[in-house]
Amino acid sequence: MAWFEAAKPIRVEGGLRARTQRGSIGSTWWSRRFIDILERVCDKGRLSRGRAYARAGQVLSIDLAPGLVTAAVQGSRRRPYDIRVEIEAYDEARWAAIEEAIAAQAVYRAKLLAGEMPTEIEELFAALGIDLFPRDLDMECSCPDWGLPCKHLSAVLYLLAESFDDDPFLVLAWRGRSRERLLGSLADPEPEPIAVPDVPFADRLADFYAPGATAHRPERRPAAAGASDLLPRVFPPPRDLADPLAAAYRRLGEPPHDESQPGVSPPDGLPYQ
Repeated sequence: MAWFEAAKPIRVEGGLRARTQRGSIGSTWWSRRFIDILERVCDKGRLSRGRAYARAGQVLSIDLAPGLVTAAVQGSRRRPYDIRVEIEAYDEARWAAIEEAIAAQAVYRAKLLAGEMPTEIEELFAALGIDLFPRDLDMECSCPDWGLPCKHLSAVLYLLAESFDDDPFLVLAWRGRSRERLLGSLADPEPEPIAVPDVPFADRLADFYAPGATAHRPERRPAAAGASDLLPRVFPPPRDLADPLAAAYRRLGEPPHDESQPGVSPPDGLPYQ
């Protein structure tokens, strides 16, 4: 019963078409890794026909969600075939361990933040006892072909691999972690602003004018030796005023009176500030 194998598919306009029209599909290491797994476990004949479908634009749509890819492929029948490809999507606890392991490796973290997939990330997953790329695919197609993957499924898998070329984070999204959530967990957190308690002004009235508002008052230094006679040397006074002014200049150069001594009060009874 191979009559449906020989039937020609209905040609469609605007279908998803593989960019590579000959040779291998997939150009990056992560898409080629996915293709290598498919070509090792799937029937070569069906994969070959699937590549032809992918290059002819027979795939109408592909949607990827955590653990599930759904697609529609136009075959020889009027109604397109429905495709489902399921893998295990990791839960939050497992993704927390994955993100912690990635964050501990500065090179992996930097490459992912730059939009690249480090080649060592597959080993990181393996060290945690899990797979980055699926080994087992739970596949389903509504076509009457008895074998899996059929050419419709193969076409979808090849185009899925090519989409990994464009966005390596789709591999991780299929496992249950979107690009935004992964990069958000790896990015450096914003520094917390300095917390300053907001005290209402009414609560500060009692001590607002209290002494000690300034933590440290600058120490007054005595004038340097010889500073008291600097002014009369620069601006000599009349001869009859030289002696009285010299005494006044000397008093100006003396250290100020210590305001902190007991019994000395500020003018008008106000505290010193």
